[in-house]
Amino acid sequence: MSPMPDFISPTEQLRAEIAAAAARMIAEDGADYGTAKRKAAKQLLGNQKVRGEIMPDNEEIEEEVRLYNELFFADTQPARLQHLRRVALKLMQDLQAFHPYITGAVFNGTAGEHSDIHLQLFTPSAKDVEIFLLNKNVNFEVGETPHFRNGQPVETLSFLLPQKGAAPELAHLALYEEDDLRGSVRTASGKRPERGDAAALARLIETFEKENQ
Repeated sequence: MSPMPDFISPTEQLRAEIAAAAARMIAEDGADYGTAKRKAAKQLLGNQKVRGEIMPDNEEIEEEVRLYNELFFADTQPARLQHLRRVALKLMQDLQAFHPYITGAVFNGTAGEHSDIHLQLFTPSAKDVEIFLLNKNVNFEVGETPHFRNGQPVETLSFLLPQKGAAPELAHLALYEEDDLRGSVRTASGKRPERGDAAALARLIETFEKENQ
């Protein structure tokens, strides 16, 4: 999908093909990055053992998802993204006591028809979040998400957010310790931030509106 340089090694070409195939699965079917990578590699290589250098990282796949959306969903994806961001911002405002940060496709701008809202809450008490939702009559399921640093399981609450005149949206709240927030909002030079607070999300919404007036 993305333009190839004039000279590219077979490994680099295969890596790019896996990234493009994975991006298509993410944009079309809502597959998560890990599943999409594995399926794309199997599509292209069958049951061969995949060497580490052949597998694209999430950043490469994210860029391919952006390109795919521009090519095939340019008439619908921006409005869908803006809708999800508005829903997410309202949820973050409701959960402000638990220091919510948004991450994933809704934050990085690649969200499409099958995307969910992913928030990370940094709170001393996961039980307080559960009580808060129960008091709001929210029916949630308890699951797990890999920790963004060490991959250890993090308790995650998932539930549907009703929408007037539209299908409900699925939200996931990953519950982190307060100390996990330290250093997690810093961004390496030249890289997009992986998460943002409500103010950062509001700025993205406002920028989109100004650009599309």
